[in-house]
Amino acid sequence: MCSPYKYQENNAIPFPKRVYTEKEVKQARAYVKQGWKHTLRVKGSSEFKQKAKRTLDLIETAEYLDFFRTYIRDIIEIEGFSQLREAEVAIWANKELLQDPVDAASFFIQKAQQMKDFLEDKPYYSGIGETNAVNKRLKFLRTLKNKSKDPNVKQHCREILKNYAESTFF
Repeated sequence: MCSPYKYQENNAIPFPKRVYTEKEVKQARAYVKQGWKHTLRVKGSSEFKQKAKRTLDLIETAEYLDFFRTYIRDIIEIEGFSQLREAEVAIWANKELLQDPVDAASFFIQKAQQMKDFLEDKPYYSGIGETNAVNKRLKFLRTLKNKSKDPNVKQHCREILKNYAESTFF
């Protein structure tokens, strides 16, 4: 990954390799409370990495990169469904998701919120968990719309927000 996303991890003892057991979750939670930020790693084809960089650039534009780096360590290319992998502190993403960098960036923020809720022992899936994560996604889209200088990004944020507003679920 290129330099804007290369960061030194800020502790001598490494963040848990996985976050699965009660002990690992407590350890990860303690690191986050101390201000831990991950070195983001993108694993996949060169095309995938290039598209992930565009997506991360939008997250940085909205000033959400520190939030994202707190809760996500890896973005991994997969063939199947894009999803949060809590135990791996990772997002599995397919190339199709990254075709739309604005939507992908908001998806990444939604998954980072779910990881945050997981570490804080709050509901992070179904019902309340999904609602909280989607609300974070919508807040991100509003922020990106306001902070971006690109009229296409602004317009696309408006379109996505309009689609959510018209949804019967939110």
